[in-house]
Amino acid sequence: MNISDVAKKTGLTSKAIRFYEEKGLVTAPARSENGYRSYAQKHIEELTLLRQARQVGFTLEECQELVALFHNPERHSADVKARTLEKAAEIERHIEELKAMRERLLTLADACPGDEGADCPIIDNLSGCCHKQH
Repeated sequence: MNISDVAKKTGLTSKAIRFYEEKGLVTAPARSENGYRSYAQKHIEELTLLRQARQVGFTLEECQELVALFHNPERHSADVKARTLEKAAEIERHIEELKAMRERLLTLADACPGDEGADCPIIDNLSGCCHKQH
């Protein structure tokens, strides 16, 4: 299979596939005599795992661990579940941080008259300054 076939089957771009190869996240494909990459079903599985793991927030480093677990016949599903629950907790923390950021922004926006004047409590607050006349 060539890279364009793999791209179609995995939903990744050729550039993304080459990036994952360069980072050592997938098994290196064989090379034909003319130097073209030749992919097998295992590459489709690895790349699909990577694409889907990235879609749910796993980092490249975490994806590398998941690919290693994918290839490890001695793996324990408990290890994979633990990593997945850790990622879910991390995402929950990010959601809470984003909610707090949103609330702060809305509070700042409420304090601003939003008119043609130069006085802006948002700038004053973000800069740590009190209102100054320029």
